[in-house]
Amino acid sequence: MGLYYDEMEVGQEWISPGRTVTDYDILAFATLTSDMNPIHVDHEYCKTTPFGAPIAHGFLIASLAAGFGARMGIAEGTIVANLGISWRFQNPVKAGDTIHLVMSVKEKRPSKSRPGEGIIIRTYDVKNQRGETCAIGEVAATFKCKPTD
Repeated sequence: MGLYYDEMEVGQEWISPGRTVTDYDILAFATLTSDMNPIHVDHEYCKTTPFGAPIAHGFLIASLAAGFGARMGIAEGTIVANLGISWRFQNPVKAGDTIHLVMSVKEKRPSKSRPGEGIIIRTYDVKNQRGETCAIGEVAATFKCKPTD
């Protein structure tokens, strides 16, 4: 079971294990989403860009972050609904980079419209092997309050 609204505190933090992004990951995501922009899939083209090599799609990184968060188990059985997500992409992720998630509680407040639930805003900070932030997001969600029985 995950954590209830009442069990999370502002500033609380969790760190996921790392995962190395591969060329296959980038190509599979490009194929799945039909986003075959050369910046993601064309090695020769990318040699002419400031990146020098294909970069992962921002939404691939956001999707991996969602998976990192899910595997932590914090919301398992206690999350009610995601309310909104925003992302900023700050540094490119290339094949061979190892990324991990630093997730923290930014804000919390009781739900005004749904008794027994509270709203948690979590920060998702995706870092690479050098400790640089690659992507940073905020995820707002409703969570169940701890049963009182």
